[in-house]
Amino acid sequence: MQVNREAKFRIGQVVRHRFYPFRGVIFDVDPTFNNTEEWWQSIPEEVRPRKDQPYYHLLAENSDTEYVAYVSEQNLLPDESGEPVRHPQAQELFGPMKDGFYPVRAKSAH
Repeated sequence: MQVNREAKFRIGQVVRHRFYPFRGVIFDVDPTFNNTEEWWQSIPEEVRPRKDQPYYHLLAENSDTEYVAYVSEQNLLPDESGEPVRHPQAQELFGPMKDGFYPVRAKSAH
């Protein structure tokens, strides 16, 4: 049976990982797990998240680099640092950060 849940976080919100030292801005949300079984199995069993929850695509960063991450809702917390995300694509997808959120850029009509 499909559980219909509302996502706790939203596109443009800055979040951080509950256990690992990275943070990022959400640019897409899947209502449930939507990646490969191989990817899911690669997560250590003691921290492997459930599949029946929202999963978030992040423009992520840690102290060394910027990358794209795919993270379960149970492993995210709001980032309350107020610091902007330095990922280069954040500037392409979003307007300037305000109150911990990035507004989604309006698509220009051509």
